[in-house]
Amino acid sequence: MPSTDPVLAAEAAHLHRSRAALVAMHERAGALFDGTVTAGDAVSTAYLRQALFRRMVRLQTDPATPPFFGRLDYRREAGAGRDESLHLGRQHVTAEAGDEPLVIDWRADMARPFYRASPTEPMGVGLRRRFGFADGELTAYEDEDLTAPADAAADSDILQAEVERPRSGPMRDIVATIQPEQDLLVRADLQTSLCIQGAPGTGKTAVGLHRAAYLLYAFAEQLRRAGVMVIGPNDSFLSYIGDVLPALGEIEVEQYTIDSLLERCLGVEVRGVDPVEVAMIKSDARMAQVIARAVWNNLAEPTENLVVPRGSRQWRVPTYLIAETLQNLRDRGVRYGAAREMLPMRLAHQVLLRMEAAGDSPDDRVQAAVARSKPVKDCAKKLWPQVDPRKLIFALLTDELVLRTAAEGILDEAEIAALLIDRPPRSVRSMRWSSADLALLDAAADELYRTPSYGHLIIDEAQDLSPMQLRALGRRASSGSVTLLGDLAQATTAWSTGSWPVALAHLQQPETRVSELTAGFRVPASVIEYAARLLPSIAPELAPPHSVRRGDGDFAVIASAERDTLLRGIRERIDRPGTLGLICADRRLPEMAGLLTEAAVDFRTLGAVEPGEGAVDLVPASLAKGLEFDQVIVVEPAEIVEAEADELTGLRRLYVVLTRAVSGLLVLHERPLPAALG
Repeated sequence: MPSTDPVLAAEAAHLHRSRAALVAMHERAGALFDGTVTAGDAVSTAYLRQALFRRMVRLQTDPATPPFFGRLDYRREAGAGRDESLHLGRQHVTAEAGDEPLVIDWRADMARPFYRASPTEPMGVGLRRRFGFADGELTAYEDEDLTAPADAAADSDILQAEVERPRSGPMRDIVATIQPEQDLLVRADLQTSLCIQGAPGTGKTAVGLHRAAYLLYAFAEQLRRAGVMVIGPNDSFLSYIGDVLPALGEIEVEQYTIDSLLERCLGVEVRGVDPVEVAMIKSDARMAQVIARAVWNNLAEPTENLVVPRGSRQWRVPTYLIAETLQNLRDRGVRYGAAREMLPMRLAHQVLLRMEAAGDSPDDRVQAAVARSKPVKDCAKKLWPQVDPRKLIFALLTDELVLRTAAEGILDEAEIAALLIDRPPRSVRSMRWSSADLALLDAAADELYRTPSYGHLIIDEAQDLSPMQLRALGRRASSGSVTLLGDLAQATTAWSTGSWPVALAHLQQPETRVSELTAGFRVPASVIEYAARLLPSIAPELAPPHSVRRGDGDFAVIASAERDTLLRGIRERIDRPGTLGLICADRRLPEMAGLLTEAAVDFRTLGAVEPGEGAVDLVPASLAKGLEFDQVIVVEPAEIVEAEADELTGLRRLYVVLTRAVSGLLVLHERPLPAALG
């Protein structure tokens, strides 16, 4: 039924026109990408087809997603050059090429005031309008007069409704609700690296992803060549955030965990697990020194002259000149493998100097021929042998002499003994590499050849990365920038740095500024206040977070974890809007799965090989980080704490678990709660 409100009716008409134009844009792109389009040559044709395909995918429409979410009315009385109205959406929409846009991209400069304008600084905007939608159709609008006195400004009902809307399925974008302090971070320049310390629910992950989308829009040419990569803590997290960037029209961002990235780069697979004390040694930054020394220990001292027959003569290069050549290459700071490839030409240069001293006039072709000669190649191979990263790390972990020679003065006796494998495998091929080993292998590979750099890295849950893992990521941003996201209060690995300045130093981005987000948009006040009781014990240096949501949330703590209590809690929440997560210590997972199966509750287990589908997500505490659910039931907090290596790590894990709730939290316990909860 048409709306009787003329403003709403006019906006609804604009919505339908914009949606039809977006469909037409997609159809035009599809018509161009018909498999027959050609360019000047095969390479240009492939590039053109790829560009058309990317555009076609970007323009795919979702009937449930409106083409725009807001409007700006620029007015002269607010400082604008002319009166103008603009609708803002996830991408640019025009009816025909050359026409005035029906919708402008949220990342355009003209859209900036939607997020930052205020009555005290209207930025040329007289009116800001937000829209409410249901199933893709316009249902309401809300105007904010930016020419009114500052104290007349009111909270946005539509904004609050969007923030508190139930979650279902993967993470969604926040283009309609980005706050001024978030927008400043999202629109930071490509050359600027950021570290965002964010309490649970402050939107740090969303800020990082939207920054990636903004940079790909504003610096398209640079990043199309150099690339953007997102690093997340686990596959469940990557699956959860996987739809955000495509929904914003960006499909070319690579997404990995630190392990999957290094596995792909190194061609190995994680099949082993280290004891915590061993993993901590392998994760220590000193291992970079050990590996570098182990690589360069392969160089040999020249013990005989180089003799190169050419024509009727033999040319000799004495050992002291060979030694000087080796030292000159080392002094240049060239990586081991690259220097090894340069050595034959350097030795050949010494031969040419002998030829010139004898009156010959050799040219570059002669030098190349000498460099390819057997005596030169054999000499270079003997003095500068080839090194394989896997064989090198295998030797360090299995050969005491190799390890002691490389680690002398760097590691102590206990650390050397801990690193050596008691029963080493027979060969490199049978080695069961661990997650910590990947960073060692990567360090060795980079010592041989420079690791290619991306244009920008988004690193989420960075507080859990080890110094060696941070160094591996830093190599991939050596000529680019980074956005580091995390929360020191949620650091749950024994090898975490515990400090952003230290982490940034390992990342080779020491000048990066640290910004702190404390305003929570996701977690209700009652939940975040309860979880924040842990902060004095786990991160006393951090400012406590606060919730900006109006609703206090549904929160309860019940001193019972019996079967009937749990099932009653599930059944009371299972039909509420959104998602329901049941979180417990990993070791309790089989018991919980059996109970749910027996009670005929439809569930899926996160982290399982085949998780399936279900109304309840059964979540091991170790995989809860980065996820969110409308309703959360936490079973036996004391068990979650005890499952970790120490109490501090356990309390941080519990802090993570308690802050996964978007609408309500139910804590069930038979055992006493940790003292830090009060």
